[in-house]
Amino acid sequence: MLLNGAWESKVDIYNVFELRCKTTAYFGIGAIKKFKDICEFLNKKDMKKILILTDEVVYNVTGIKEKVEKFLGEAGIEYIVYYGIKPNPNVKMIDEAKKMGLDFGAKAVIGIGGGSHIDTAKSVAVLLHEKYKNYTGSDLYELKFIPEEALPIIAINTTHGTGTEVDRFAVATIEEKGYKPAIAYDSIYPIFAIDDPEITKSLPWSQTTYTAIDAINHVTEAATTLAASPYSILLAKETIRLVSKYLPQAQAKPGDLTARYFLLYASTIAGISFDNGLLHFTHALEHPLSGIRPDLPHGLGLAMLLPAVVKAIYSAQAEVLAEIYSPIVPGLKGVPGEAEEAAKGIEKWLFNIGVTQKLTDEGFKESDIDKLVELAFNTPSLDLLLSLAPVKATKEIVKQIYMDSLYPLNK
Repeated sequence: MLLNGAWESKVDIYNVFELRCKTTAYFGIGAIKKFKDICEFLNKKDMKKILILTDEVVYNVTGIKEKVEKFLGEAGIEYIVYYGIKPNPNVKMIDEAKKMGLDFGAKAVIGIGGGSHIDTAKSVAVLLHEKYKNYTGSDLYELKFIPEEALPIIAINTTHGTGTEVDRFAVATIEEKGYKPAIAYDSIYPIFAIDDPEITKSLPWSQTTYTAIDAINHVTEAATTLAASPYSILLAKETIRLVSKYLPQAQAKPGDLTARYFLLYASTIAGISFDNGLLHFTHALEHPLSGIRPDLPHGLGLAMLLPAVVKAIYSAQAEVLAEIYSPIVPGLKGVPGEAEEAAKGIEKWLFNIGVTQKLTDEGFKESDIDKLVELAFNTPSLDLLLSLAPVKATKEIVKQIYMDSLYPLNK
């Protein structure tokens, strides 16, 4: 009998293949070398001035700097680097990078890093377009215009969580309002992306873990929204299987390239899954958490909410959730009465991989819940996510999810 997942041993992880969706993603160990081809493309299109968005650590520690600058130099492409990207980026960073790009005369934008870097690159690419250069980051994220065009975007991905390198989504925080909206436009698909597992070896335990949990959340939602399809469900099942199998390996041996390869692949197909199936509760409720606490890792916020979200939606999506979560909570029959069992099983898995925090551990209190509920319903764009939930997103249900996330379910 063929063992589940045995086919993975036949995959040549050094074979760089093209994953074609709206974005052409070069995937596999050594994919960074494909940046040479991307530079040739830029040269042919007469895009000889490039704005790079990254940070000092990502740009230097991953070894990307030398390769990127070598290929840009060989192609005769000028570039300028904005190093100010931080986790949970805000609109101030977008405006700063936009000004740098305008002054330089940038013709394309490269995001190098994780979701924060690539999302910022997408946002800046919109504001650098001739049509939108008089708008600000706040204008973009308060939905004051609909961008139908942007400068070309290239994404060099360094984490295995967001999937933003192959989708049309971006997020940023408007800190003074506590808003963390999401945008989704066809104009911000990267034209090229690079997913090279070698680059992810330097990720610390926390980022390795939290980004993988981000991918789990993407597919949990994409498989259970009102817009879900057999495609988003298929990708969800495979994502959860791969993360449950390879995350412990990457935690134990950060340099394990096979583990990094399949976590990165899981993240990428999870991005495609939610690009098709969209999102609902977990992201809509996490954005207020990191909107008012920008230092909170996005993946950790999602992890603290996930069991309570599954509990809330299980009755409406029992068959789907039992199927996709079978590697983590085996034995579920897919009947509504299992909601508590499923939620506790997911929380147990999170605890087993070292993520034991709940909202109270991160400083949130019962007295904060009403404010979080208000932000979930009033932050621009989150109403769309809530409208896609498989159960009606009332304030009572949202409040209950937050309340159930304050403390462990497995007491």
